[in-house]
Amino acid sequence: MALARDLLTERLVDPPTLEELATHVGIGPFSLARAFRAAYGLPPHAYLNQQRVDRARGLLLQGWRAGEVAARVGFADQSHLTRHFRRHLGVPPVAYQRALRG
Repeated sequence: MALARDLLTERLVDPPTLEELATHVGIGPFSLARAFRAAYGLPPHAYLNQQRVDRARGLLLQGWRAGEVAARVGFADQSHLTRHFRRHLGVPPVAYQRALRG
């Protein structure tokens, strides 16, 4: 499962499909989804979004604008970033950025 995790982390902006990920690991897609969830507590797509939010946090702390961050980490647009960011951290990205920058 580490191979699948590493590939997802490398390809945040252009992630592989579940079938591509399964082929990379050498098992079927449904087996991969079950094994990935057992290993990391999340299905592959949810893990991918969590990694995107984590990377977005770092970029926001560096002063990047939310729209630029969304594109850089693989979200479709700023509202897509905001929806996942709020789900994971409880606040929208701009409020997070303001709170940490003072």
